[in-house]
Order: sequence, then C-alpha cells, then structure tokens
Amino acid sequence: MQFNIQLLPRINAKSQRENGKQYYVDDGGNRFPSVTTILNATKPQADRDRLLNWKARIGTEEATRITTNASRRGTQTHKQIERYLLGQNPVCPEASRPYWESIKPVLQDIDTVKLVEGSVFHYDLKYSGKLDCIANYQGIPCICEWKTADKPKGSIEHLYEHPLQLTAYIGAANEYYRDYGIQLKHALLVVAIPEMPAEVFWFEPAVIKDYWNQWEKRVAEYWERRSVWG
Repeated sequence: MQFNIQLLPRINAKSQRENGKQYYVDDGGNRFPSVTTILNATKPQADRDRLLNWKARIGTEEATRITTNASRRGTQTHKQIERYLLGQNPVCPEASRPYWESIKPVLQDIDTVKLVEGSVFHYDLKYSGKLDCIANYQGIPCICEWKTADKPKGSIEHLYEHPLQLTAYIGAANEYYRDYGIQLKHALLVVAIPEMPAEVFWFEPAVIKDYWNQWEKRVAEYWERRSVWG
C-alpha cells in the first residue's frame, strides 16, 4: 500500500542512559528525562507492588526472560511498521510475523504519515520522548502507538500507564510542531496479538484532556523529587 507521506522535520536528538534512566539531548544541549523515566519515577505504589508481586510469583530469572523477549519482539515489530509506513515494502522477519499479521489490517486505515519513530521535546515542562507515529487514522490526525502482547488487554484499565505516555507525546508534539499546523487531540493505541486481530483503543479529546491533567501532575512530582534528591 502506498501511503500519503508528508514528513515533518525531524529533531536531531541523542539518547542517553544513566543509572537505568533514559534522557534525550537536542542539538542545543537541552537534556530532558524521557516520558517513561518520569512515569517510572512517579509510579503509584499499587503499580510498584503489582510488578514486585509478579516477579516474586514467577521468579526473577523468568521475569527477566519474559521482559527481554517482549522488548525484542516489540523492537522488531516497530521496525517492520516503520519501514511499511515509509513505503519501503519490507520483508517481515519470521519472529515478528505473528504480530505483524495481527496489526497489518489496522494500518490500512492509516494515512497522511507525518512522523515515524521521531523524538519530541516539551521545553516548558522539560521532558522528552520518542513517539511511534503521527498520522491520520480513519481521516483523523492523531498520535499512534504500537504495542505487542501475548494475549488481549481487554480494557483500557489493563493498559496501565500507556495512555499517559500517549498523552505526553501529544503535548510535546503539539508544542514543538505548532508552527507546522500540528494540533493533535486524538490518540490511537494498537496492541498486536499472535493469531488474533489487533486490539484497537481510540482516545477522544475529553479523555485525552483528563490524562493530560494527570500527566502534568506526574511531571511536577518528578521535578519536585529531583529538587529534593539534588
């Protein structure tokens, strides 16, 4: 399929890792924590307990194996989607084929691709990140996020902090690219599942606004903690 590609100028950003935390640095030397770093640092205790209980239940070694495999398959699937959206007609690696076959039908509704795997910075709130895609889904401009899973999530509640991540990217993209007419109000999150159609979660402006209020509080909490840590 040939997409309508109208790419925005990319931010030349470098990724840095420090003590397990990720930062992005732009050409001007601005160094901001990533969205995931802020979310991890301000994670509610209930979410921390859930993760610890899961590791305790299956064992540290098995937990590491599962997260490593999930990261690898996610990276491979993202690369496949990136090449496809940029019109490169890629051959899919065998390991990620089940996820690709799951998500590919959803991509038929994607058009007007503006950014793929692009860095974004929010200079007022001092955070950064790397979003999956800005495009139109069924004719509506939105942020797109691709995820992989072994079984369906079933509901937004089981997406945990992914909607906050999406909302943070919307805020940064709107701020950085506002002179290019970018004003996103919707978000699409697609979960690829082997042997099943991908799950599609669509977020309307009212929901995004609520998540944005939550995100602003998390960012403020992060920088308050940083001031205490020194």
